[in-house]
Amino acid sequence: MKPYRAQMMVCGGTSCVSNKSYIIKKALEREIEKHGLEDEIQVGSTGCFGFCAQGPVIMVRPDSIYYHLLKEEDIPRIVKEHLIKGIPLKEKIYIPPEEKIPVPKMDDLDFFNCQRLIAFRNRGIIDPENIEDYIAHDGYIALAKALTSMTPEEIIQEVKKAGLRGRGGAGFLTAHKWELCRVSENGEKYVVCNADEGDPGAYMDRSIVESDPHSVLEGMALGARAIGASVGFVFIRHEYPIALETLNKAIKQARDYGLLGDNILGTDFCFDVYVHRSAGAFVCGEETALMASLEGRVGEPWARPPYPVEKGLWYKPTNINNVETWANIPIIISRGGDWFSQIGTETSKGTKVFSLVGKINNTGLVEVPMGITMRDIIYKIGGGIANGKRFKAIQTGGPSGGCIPEELLDLPVDFESLREAGSMMGSGGMVVMDEDTCMVDIARYFMRFLMDESCGKCTPCREGIIQMYLILENICNGEAKPKDLDLLQELAQVVKKASLCQLGLTAPNPVLSTMKYFKEEYETHVKEGRCPAGVCKALVTYEIDQEKCNGCMVCAKNCPVEAISGANKMPHVIDQDKCTKCGFCYDVCKFDAILHH
Repeated sequence: MKPYRAQMMVCGGTSCVSNKSYIIKKALEREIEKHGLEDEIQVGSTGCFGFCAQGPVIMVRPDSIYYHLLKEEDIPRIVKEHLIKGIPLKEKIYIPPEEKIPVPKMDDLDFFNCQRLIAFRNRGIIDPENIEDYIAHDGYIALAKALTSMTPEEIIQEVKKAGLRGRGGAGFLTAHKWELCRVSENGEKYVVCNADEGDPGAYMDRSIVESDPHSVLEGMALGARAIGASVGFVFIRHEYPIALETLNKAIKQARDYGLLGDNILGTDFCFDVYVHRSAGAFVCGEETALMASLEGRVGEPWARPPYPVEKGLWYKPTNINNVETWANIPIIISRGGDWFSQIGTETSKGTKVFSLVGKINNTGLVEVPMGITMRDIIYKIGGGIANGKRFKAIQTGGPSGGCIPEELLDLPVDFESLREAGSMMGSGGMVVMDEDTCMVDIARYFMRFLMDESCGKCTPCREGIIQMYLILENICNGEAKPKDLDLLQELAQVVKKASLCQLGLTAPNPVLSTMKYFKEEYETHVKEGRCPAGVCKALVTYEIDQEKCNGCMVCAKNCPVEAISGANKMPHVIDQDKCTKCGFCYDVCKFDAILHH
C-alpha cells in the first residue's frame, strides 16, 4: 500500500475532548470518505498538543499546519481547500498577534518553537492507543537494550549520569533513590507511579498518560529491572477517565506483545503493572499517604524514617516516582545519560513540563529546558498578560508553592532558584496573576484549599492552617489588627517547621512569599482598611467618575441589584445602600468610568 500523502492528527486530550474533538474527528472521517480520499489521507487521534486554550485542534502532517478553535461546520471547507486544492484555510489557522508570516506553521509559533520535548517527545506524533505507533518511534528499544546488554547497576549508573531529579516536587535524585531501594534486603520490592496530581490547574501527568502511556510503562519496567521489582502500581487520580482508559489499553497491549508479564523479551525478567484509582484526596499525592491508600487504609502520611525505599508498601522496599519522571527514563537509557545531562543547568538537568494558566494569553502545557527564565515562559511562550494588563506575580509549585514578583522575572527556573525565592518546582503548576489580583486574597484562597485537604493527622498542619486562614479572612474583611500580621508570620514558620508531611511543611509558602514580596498590600488592608486591587468586597467602594461616564447605561443594565441609576447619555450614580460590591459594573464598563477604592 502506498504511503498516505497527509495525516490529520486530531487532539484527543481531555481539554479538546470537552470541546467536542471526537465529533470533529468523526466529521473529518465522513468528509474524507465523501470525497474518496481514504487511501490518501489518514485520520488519527493523538494526545494533547499543549495549546489547550485553542482547542479543539488538528495538526496536518507533513504540512505542520495547526488548525484551532474548530467547529463541525469548519471541516468540509478544510477538506475542500486544504486537502483537495492544497491551500490551507488561513482563517482557521492559529496566527498570533503581530505574526509576520501569512500562514505560520507550528514550528513558526513561539509557543512551540521555544519548547524542548523529552517527556512529551511523542506529542502529536503517535496514536496513544496504538502500541505499534509507539514501537515505530523507538518505543521499548530502551527496555530491550537494558534486558540484553545492561546490568541493573548499569541502568542505575546511566540514570545517575543523566542527573535526573524527581519531577513530582521534591527534586530528589532519581538514581540515588533507586540505589537505596536496590540494596535494601527486605524481601519483595515494588515500583509505583504517582499519577495523583491534585494541584488546582495542573494536568501535566494526565496529559502524558493520555498522550504516551507506553513511555510511562517502559520507564516503570526499566526501574523495576534496576531495583529488582516484579510488580508495579499506577496510582491514578479518580477524575482522569480518559487517562485511565488509555492506560488500561496500553497495559493490555504491552501484555499481549510480551512487554509486560513473565519472561519479558525471552529473558528471566518478569514484571507486571496494575492500576489503582485514587479517591480524590489531595494529601494522597504525598508518597506515604499514597501507599496507605494503596493498601486500603485511610490516606494519611506516616513519619519518616523509615523511608519507602526501605519499608514502603506492605512494609517492603518501594520506589515511587511520578509520571513525568518515569516518562524520561526510556530516552535516558536509549540515548544515554550524558546526552540528557547536557540539557538544563548544572544542578537541574533536562526539561520540565509546566501547566501555564491564569491571566495569560497562551494557556496550556509547555515543556522547557531547566534554566529558562520566567520572563521567557510568560512573554515568549505564554504570549504575555491577557487583556494588556500588567504582570504582578506568578505562583509555582501548586497550592503550597510561593508567589514570585515582577522583579524576579529573570529568575532561572530550576530547583534551587525557585526554593531560594521562597517557592518550589512542585509538580509543575504555574499560575500567572495580573495587576487586578489581590495577593492577600490569593493567600487566603490557597489556605482554604489546603485547610480542606489536610488529613488532620498532625496538630501543626491541622490547627495551624485553620488559624492562618482565619487571620487572612479577617484581613480581607477589614477586621484584623497590625499585631495579626506578626502572628500570621509566626504561625506560618511554626507550621513549616513542625508538620509531619510535605503538605504541612510547604503549606505556609503562599503566606510567607506574599508577605515577603507584597507586604505593603497586607499593611494597606490592615492599616488603611483598603484593598488596592479592589477584590476584597468588605474593603471596596465603587463609584462612578462623573466626567468619564457618558451614560451608555451598560453598567445599569448589568447591575444585578439595580443599584445604578441615571438617564440615557447622562452620568450615572451608584446607590451605596443597594450596592453588593459584586464588581460587575467595573468589569463591563468600557470607558474606565467605574472607580473602586
